[in-house]
Amino acid sequence: MKHYLIRVYGRVQGVGFRYFTERLAMQYEIVGNVKNKDDYVEIHAQGNETQLESFTKAVSKGASPASSVTHYSVDELEIEKDFRDFKVIS
Repeated sequence: MKHYLIRVYGRVQGVGFRYFTERLAMQYEIVGNVKNKDDYVEIHAQGNETQLESFTKAVSKGASPASSVTHYSVDELEIEKDFRDFKVIS
């Protein structure tokens, strides 16, 4: 089990990116959350390494049809025991 902090930059706000990210999280059995920050989207994703790699690859391609990812970063964090599902945070 691993916990990634993924920051996604580009046209990722106001285009349904967070909700498509939520769908991808369910598809890859990822728990955590996604929220808008000032100029990027922040994703806390937790799962096994294979699932996280696939999820990160899918998100980096642009989770929604109207989005356009220019770049992203991934940092590994401590496991968060409170994550039970995946949530979109407003």
